[in-house]
Amino acid sequence: MRIYGVTGWKNAGKTGLMERLVAEITGRGYTVSTVKHAHHSFDVDQPGKDSHRHRVAGATEVLLASRNRFALMHELREAEEPSLETLLQKLAPVDLVLVEGYKRDRHPKVEAFRAETGNPLIATDDPTIRAVASDTALEIDRPLFDLNDTKAIADFILAEVGL
Repeated sequence: MRIYGVTGWKNAGKTGLMERLVAEITGRGYTVSTVKHAHHSFDVDQPGKDSHRHRVAGATEVLLASRNRFALMHELREAEEPSLETLLQKLAPVDLVLVEGYKRDRHPKVEAFRAETGNPLIATDDPTIRAVASDTALEIDRPLFDLNDTKAIADFILAEVGL
Protein backbone atom coordinates (compact mmCIF):
# COMPACT_ATOMS: atom_id res chain seq x y z
CA MET A 1 0.00 0.00 0.00
CA ARG A 2 1.36 3.42 -0.93
CA ILE A 3 1.33 5.91 1.92
CA TYR A 4 2.22 9.58 2.09
CA GLY A 5 1.80 12.01 4.91
CA VAL A 6 0.89 15.63 5.47
CA THR A 7 2.29 16.92 8.73
CA GLY A 8 2.86 20.21 10.47
CA TRP A 9 2.03 22.11 13.62
CA LYS A 10 -1.49 23.12 14.63
CA ASN A 11 -3.10 25.67 12.26
CA ALA A 12 -0.42 25.10 9.61
CA GLY A 13 -2.96 24.20 6.93
CA LYS A 14 -2.76 20.39 7.07
CA THR A 15 -6.48 19.65 6.87
CA GLY A 16 -7.13 22.09 4.04
CA LEU A 17 -4.20 20.67 2.10
CA MET A 18 -5.42 17.10 2.75
CA GLU A 19 -8.90 18.00 1.52
CA ARG A 20 -7.55 19.59 -1.67
CA LEU A 21 -5.14 16.68 -2.29
CA VAL A 22 -7.89 14.08 -1.94
CA ALA A 23 -10.06 15.99 -4.44
CA GLU A 24 -7.14 16.50 -6.86
CA ILE A 25 -5.84 12.93 -6.75
CA THR A 26 -9.27 11.23 -6.91
CA GLY A 27 -10.10 13.61 -9.75
CA ARG A 28 -7.22 12.01 -11.64
CA GLY A 29 -8.85 8.59 -11.28
CA TYR A 30 -6.91 7.22 -8.30
CA THR A 31 -8.52 5.76 -5.18
CA VAL A 32 -7.52 7.46 -1.95
CA SER A 33 -8.17 6.75 1.71
CA THR A 34 -7.14 8.95 4.62
CA VAL A 35 -5.99 8.47 8.20
CA LYS A 36 -6.08 11.42 10.61
CA HIS A 37 -4.44 11.41 14.01
CA ALA A 38 -6.24 13.23 16.82
CA HIS A 39 -4.31 14.17 19.95
CA HIS A 40 -7.42 14.52 22.04
CA SER A 41 -10.39 12.43 22.97
CA PHE A 42 -12.94 12.52 20.21
CA ASP A 43 -16.32 10.98 19.60
CA VAL A 44 -18.02 10.32 16.27
CA ASP A 45 -21.07 9.02 18.08
CA GLN A 46 -23.84 10.99 19.76
CA PRO A 47 -25.42 10.40 23.17
CA GLY A 48 -28.89 8.90 22.89
CA LYS A 49 -28.24 7.16 19.57
CA ASP A 50 -28.47 3.37 19.59
CA SER A 51 -24.82 2.90 18.60
CA HIS A 52 -23.70 5.20 21.44
CA ARG A 53 -25.84 3.24 23.89
CA HIS A 54 -24.23 -0.03 22.71
CA ARG A 55 -20.74 1.41 23.18
CA VAL A 56 -21.47 2.91 26.60
CA ALA A 57 -22.94 -0.41 27.66
CA GLY A 58 -19.51 -1.97 27.10
CA ALA A 59 -19.28 -3.16 23.49
CA THR A 60 -15.70 -3.29 22.24
CA GLU A 61 -16.77 -2.67 18.64
CA VAL A 62 -19.93 -1.16 17.22
CA LEU A 63 -20.51 -1.32 13.48
CA LEU A 64 -23.15 1.10 12.24
CA ALA A 65 -24.29 0.38 8.68
CA SER A 66 -26.70 1.76 6.10
CA ARG A 67 -27.01 1.48 2.34
CA ASN A 68 -24.80 4.58 1.98
CA ARG A 69 -21.92 3.89 4.39
CA PHE A 70 -20.73 2.02 7.43
CA ALA A 71 -18.68 3.10 10.41
CA LEU A 72 -16.80 0.82 12.76
CA MET A 73 -16.07 2.23 16.19
CA HIS A 74 -13.59 0.40 18.37
CA GLU A 75 -13.24 1.29 22.04
CA LEU A 76 -9.69 0.89 23.31
CA ARG A 77 -10.87 0.51 26.93
CA GLU A 78 -7.47 1.26 28.51
CA ALA A 79 -5.52 -0.52 25.75
CA GLU A 80 -2.63 1.38 24.14
CA GLU A 81 -3.27 3.47 21.06
CA PRO A 82 -2.72 1.30 17.97
CA SER A 83 0.25 2.11 15.76
CA LEU A 84 -0.21 3.66 12.35
CA GLU A 85 0.94 0.35 10.82
CA THR A 86 -1.80 -1.53 12.67
CA LEU A 87 -4.45 0.97 11.58
CA LEU A 88 -3.35 0.85 7.95
CA GLN A 89 -3.97 -2.91 7.94
CA LYS A 90 -7.65 -2.21 8.64
CA LEU A 91 -8.12 -0.24 5.42
CA ALA A 92 -9.40 -1.69 2.16
CA PRO A 93 -6.83 -1.59 -0.68
CA VAL A 94 -6.56 1.74 -2.50
CA ASP A 95 -3.99 3.43 -4.74
CA LEU A 96 -2.85 5.85 -2.03
CA VAL A 97 -3.39 6.45 1.67
CA LEU A 98 -2.86 10.04 2.77
CA VAL A 99 -2.02 10.39 6.45
CA GLU A 100 -2.59 13.61 8.39
CA GLY A 101 -0.46 14.02 11.48
CA TYR A 102 1.70 11.18 12.77
CA LYS A 103 4.75 13.46 12.85
CA ARG A 104 6.99 10.86 14.48
CA ASP A 105 6.24 7.96 12.13
CA ARG A 106 8.77 7.14 9.42
CA HIS A 107 6.65 7.38 6.25
CA PRO A 108 7.44 10.15 3.72
CA LYS A 109 5.66 13.45 4.31
CA VAL A 110 5.01 16.97 3.07
CA GLU A 111 5.10 19.57 5.81
CA ALA A 112 2.40 22.24 5.76
CA PHE A 113 3.85 25.50 7.08
CA ARG A 114 2.30 28.90 7.80
CA ALA A 115 4.58 31.67 9.01
CA GLU A 116 1.83 33.27 11.12
CA THR A 117 1.79 30.33 13.56
CA GLY A 118 5.30 31.21 14.75
CA ASN A 119 6.30 27.56 14.89
CA PRO A 120 9.66 26.32 13.62
CA LEU A 121 9.96 24.10 10.58
CA ILE A 122 9.81 20.41 11.44
CA ALA A 123 11.66 19.57 8.21
CA THR A 124 14.90 21.03 9.52
CA ASP A 125 15.42 18.01 11.77
CA ASP A 126 13.28 15.37 10.05
CA PRO A 127 14.52 13.56 6.94
CA THR A 128 11.10 11.89 6.42
CA ILE A 129 9.77 15.28 5.34
CA ARG A 130 10.46 15.22 1.62
CA ALA A 131 9.03 18.68 0.77
CA VAL A 132 7.47 21.73 2.38
CA ALA A 133 4.25 23.47 1.35
CA SER A 134 4.44 27.02 2.70
CA ASP A 135 2.70 30.38 2.57
CA THR A 136 6.07 32.14 2.61
CA ALA A 137 9.49 31.84 0.96
CA LEU A 138 11.92 29.61 2.87
CA GLU A 139 15.54 28.57 2.52
CA ILE A 140 15.44 24.77 2.76
CA ASP A 141 17.30 21.81 1.30
CA ARG A 142 14.27 20.12 -0.29
CA PRO A 143 11.44 21.05 -2.65
CA LEU A 144 9.33 24.04 -1.61
CA PHE A 145 5.77 24.49 -2.86
CA ASP A 146 3.22 27.23 -2.42
CA LEU A 147 0.78 25.91 0.18
CA ASN A 148 -2.09 26.54 -2.25
CA ASP A 149 -0.47 24.92 -5.32
CA THR A 150 -2.37 21.67 -4.89
CA LYS A 151 -1.66 20.43 -8.42
CA ALA A 152 2.12 20.72 -8.00
CA ILE A 153 2.04 19.10 -4.55
CA ALA A 154 -0.12 16.24 -5.90
CA ASP A 155 2.26 15.80 -8.85
CA PHE A 156 5.18 15.56 -6.40
CA ILE A 157 3.45 13.03 -4.12
CA LEU A 158 2.28 10.85 -7.03
CA ALA A 159 5.79 10.82 -8.48
CA GLU A 160 7.25 9.96 -5.07
CA VAL A 161 4.97 6.93 -4.68
CA GLY A 162 5.27 5.81 -8.31
CA LEU A 163 1.77 6.62 -9.54
